[in-house]
Amino acid sequence: MSVTPKTALTIAGSDSGGGAGIQADLRTFFACGVHGMTAVTAVTVQNSLGVQGFTEIPPDVVSAQIKAVADDMGVDAAKTGMLATAEIITAVASALDEVHIGRDADVPFVVDPVAASMTGDALLREEALEAIRTELFPRATLVTPNLDEVRLLTGVEVTGRDSQRDAARALLDLGPMWALVKGGHLYDDPECVDLLSDGIQHIELTGRRMDTEHTHGGGDTLASAITASLAKGLGVPDAVDEGKRFIERCVAEAYPLGKGVGPVSPFWRLG
Repeated sequence: MSVTPKTALTIAGSDSGGGAGIQADLRTFFACGVHGMTAVTAVTVQNSLGVQGFTEIPPDVVSAQIKAVADDMGVDAAKTGMLATAEIITAVASALDEVHIGRDADVPFVVDPVAASMTGDALLREEALEAIRTELFPRATLVTPNLDEVRLLTGVEVTGRDSQRDAARALLDLGPMWALVKGGHLYDDPECVDLLSDGIQHIELTGRRMDTEHTHGGGDTLASAITASLAKGLGVPDAVDEGKRFIERCVAEAYPLGKGVGPVSPFWRLG
């Protein structure tokens, strides 16, 4: 009989184009060797050109999905993506407490505070930002915002490595154990440095900057790869380093699809 793999739960929105959201999370979990489970928060109308609209799932249904899989299968690590509304965020926080997921329950919980798509389309109602700050960040093992999300959540404008540290401090003040301030959008920095910090340790993770426009789902894929490594028992610094190396290859292997921005590809792990 096969050995049962570790389990990872994604609480996020569905991308009809398959490049980001829950679809990216599940294919990353598979490529990283963990069993993926889902709690769908919203259904987007989306393709390579952008998001044309989305419909939220009722908060009680989101909560019920989390409890159904956690009570039966167990969760070794969990992550969030698109949460859409303050009501959904409140329901998620309550459900996580009920099933003992989060930093205080010793089940790693990664918050990827998705606020907008890479084409700038809003994926989060404005009132939900405060709910992320007050209800999710204090429960988080790790938060992984991009630079636009850092600015929206903390007011810190990241322009270089020094301000990455300012951003990390501001994020940690909101309650997570660790903050990852990604440098992918610091286009003048050829080393593409991500800063991981718990307030004491400040770890700079360098990587190659790839010459490609096809980066759809990159943030989701990185957060999912980190979550998979946490599910398998790695500590946060090692899990983030694994995730960084994974997404670097995914971007290198990204492919064109549709008329716009193609997705990053985890298929390299399968070949």
